[in-house]
Amino acid sequence: MAYRITDECIACGSCADECPSEAISEGDIYVIDADKCTECGTCAEQCPVEAIVQE
Repeated sequence: MAYRITDECIACGSCADECPSEAISEGDIYVIDADKCTECGTCAEQCPVEAIVQE
């Protein structure tokens, strides 16, 4: 079950910097590529606004 980034994202980049599989890409809000996501949860732990949830 991959993670996804909600509209609460402030595009700070902390999740992308920590993702070991480089599954997160930049944008107005960041996006997680479900095919690359290894479900490690590191991104969710790093998010300062808790915008990353498990699908």
